Amino acid sequence: MLRKHSLAVRWMHWINFPILFIMIWSGLLIYWADSIPYVGHIGAVYRIGWGSHTLVRLFPPAFWKAIDGQYQLAHGLGYHFFFMWIFAVNGLIYVLYLAISGEWRSLVPNRHSFGEAWRVTLHDLHLRRGLPPRSKYNGAQRIAYTLVVLMGVGALLSGFAIYKPTSLHWLTTAMGGYQMARLVHFWLALGFVVFFIVHVLQVAIAGWNNFRSIVSGYEIAPAASSREGKP
Repeated sequence: MLRKHSLAVRWMHWINFPILFIMIWSGLLIYWADSIPYVGHIGAVYRIGWGSHTLVRLFPPAFWKAIDGQYQLAHGLGYHFFFMWIFAVNGLIYVLYLAISGEWRSLVPNRHSFGEAWRVTLHDLHLRRGLPPRSKYNGAQRIAYTLVVLMGVGALLSGFAIYKPTSLHWLTTAMGGYQMARLVHFWLALGFVVFFIVHVLQVAIAGWNNFRSIVSGYEIAPAASSREGKP
């Protein structure tokens, strides 16, 4: 049995899991008014295109009807603003823990990470045999986990720029204005959704041993590797 994840990392990981889901769900309820047809326009946040030309509408009217979003705006605001503080505090504690414990060294990408990430991607696509040498996090994981921390910081900053555009006008201005802050916030939220889907798929592919390590903190490794960890 090799120790892989500390108790602090496991707690903060599992706290973030439901919090992030609630934040995304409540965020959709907040922005319903900028997308439903009877408002009279389709907000730029919810489409891909240029100028007045729309290539893809990300949330068509059927989506909002399915979640009954048009009746839950205030509901979404209440949930979003409450759980935002839990998300922020949990993220701050996580960053401080990484810095103080020194675990950031195994998480932040190094000069080999991008090459490793490419080899891992080819392996996952069954285009290459063999993985880079075993370590706590491979290059792809280092890049993804560091990126998601930066995305969290960006989501908080853009969220505050939207939440308090007058009292935090300097932040809103730094984000490129209110509308740009909304764009950044929304696309970061979609980034979290993509990360979540890929993360769950990767965990499923890796198998039960990998999932057990984020629950118990330990994983089972071949006997020859036991000298590298703590029994």
